[in-house]
Amino acid sequence: MKAAVLHQYDETLERDELVRYETVPDPEIESPTDVIIRVGGAGVCRTDLHVVEGLWRNHADVTLPYIMGHENAGWVEEIGRAVTSVKVGDAVICHPLVTSGHCLACRRGDDMHAEESRFPGINADGGYAEYLRSGERALIKLPPSLAPQDVAPYTDAGLTAYRAAKKASRHLLPGQFAVIIGAGGLGHVGIQVLRALCAADIIVIDRSEAALTLALECGAHHAVIADGSEVAQIKDLTKGKGAEAVIDFVGEGSSVSQGLAMTRDGGYYYIVGYGGKVEIPTIDMITSEKTIVGNLVGTYPELVELMALADRGLVSLKTRQYSLENANQALKDLHHGLIHGRAVLIP
Repeated sequence: MKAAVLHQYDETLERDELVRYETVPDPEIESPTDVIIRVGGAGVCRTDLHVVEGLWRNHADVTLPYIMGHENAGWVEEIGRAVTSVKVGDAVICHPLVTSGHCLACRRGDDMHAEESRFPGINADGGYAEYLRSGERALIKLPPSLAPQDVAPYTDAGLTAYRAAKKASRHLLPGQFAVIIGAGGLGHVGIQVLRALCAADIIVIDRSEAALTLALECGAHHAVIADGSEVAQIKDLTKGKGAEAVIDFVGEGSSVSQGLAMTRDGGYYYIVGYGGKVEIPTIDMITSEKTIVGNLVGTYPELVELMALADRGLVSLKTRQYSLENANQALKDLHHGLIHGRAVLIP
């Protein structure tokens, strides 16, 4: 099969060829519960850039060369002898983590903390290819309204945004405020999820006018340009008190300190993007009683819930499609901020 393969790390992301388009062996059934997927779409994620940079080399047990791509959807091509819930030809979306289902975390539905798992595209070959090896427990059948190439990025970007926005929606009341930092691939989904699950006023911050236009199209009530005055603007919009919830999809640079500054006393700061540091004096934690919440992708049931919203038209993805052989262009465009929404590779 054809695949876009990572052969070496590049901390600068300046090489012309970050991945190599080449012929590699097809994946094979290795376990009775394995499923081979014919990839219909593979999302291109900022995490993929971090993988290329080598940021994950000490956090994932992988040996180069290998195939990235952890946001995948397609059609069932082959099934292991124990598989009963899907059949060849079914259109499916893949939860990003393939788990055994035996550990206590799995039985509680806490997929991301499973003791036995593999993460295609992170610590195993992923979906930047014509075929992908996944597992029966990871698959969700798609309704006729949703095509694999249109929904692939939901498996990480969409699911991560859904998980954070769902947490926030549980305590947000009408008349309260939610701030979203970053209206990109995750943020534009998070806006729609908040609109679907709660009635809080949504304020979105981004450096890009185009991203803010997309945010308003997705249902944001207020758009704030990130020009150094955003904390003051948020305080003005929230009558000086800050927001009850801040969801930070950037997580680096000044967004962390600003996000905490925008969070009102007793409020919640949800950190999704990564690369920066959370630094706050303990006395400030005590006196403000702010809650800082980490978010790691999401569970299988949450992906089912997100697909239900997408099927009803309450959440949609803005995507830009590239052929698999143009994976380098997609990665470069993402790195240079030229993609508003999500990029998807089509084999």
